[in-house]
Amino acid sequence: MDSKGRIHFKIVYYGPTLSGKTTALRWLYTNVKGLKKGKLHELKGPDGRTMFFDYLPISTTENVIFDVFTVAGARRHRLVRQALLRDKDGTIAVDGIVFVVDSSRRRLRDNIECLKEIKEILGDKLGKEIPIVFMLNKQDVWDAMSKRELVRILDIEDFPVVETVAIRGKEVAKAFMICAREIILKKLYKF
Repeated sequence: MDSKGRIHFKIVYYGPTLSGKTTALRWLYTNVKGLKKGKLHELKGPDGRTMFFDYLPISTTENVIFDVFTVAGARRHRLVRQALLRDKDGTIAVDGIVFVVDSSRRRLRDNIECLKEIKEILGDKLGKEIPIVFMLNKQDVWDAMSKRELVRILDIEDFPVVETVAIRGKEVAKAFMICAREIILKKLYKF
């Protein structure tokens, strides 16, 4: 809770490099109506890609704010990703995850490695205490794997899964809303 009595929840868009995390955040910022949004902060490197993280505060009511972050997906940024998910003392510092899967068949290994990494960082709290929603992004690319294939291979049958095309905004808001709803249910109503 902040000094104004508002409750903050932290959502992190996590996934391999170039999977569409920042694109999804930009789309939410630009196109979703009915939510109060703060300034979009993007920390880009010289190549235009996310260097550390991106950040956007989104208010659903006067008293509830979702602090939405994306993480840099490149392997060299593992410690940055870990620092965004855990405090210095090791306690978990995230309320919900939107895991952005790159649906391209050639990126399957990257998805598997990134999912393994987040499971190592958050342990058994992932999916139980910390809701996770899977965005199967880039469903429009020529070598996109089907939802059925990705769900089976990534072993995510028990979690919400949304097929998206972030560059066009297809189902991007839906993935955010599912994550936000699950956080509210778990944190405020103890479901």
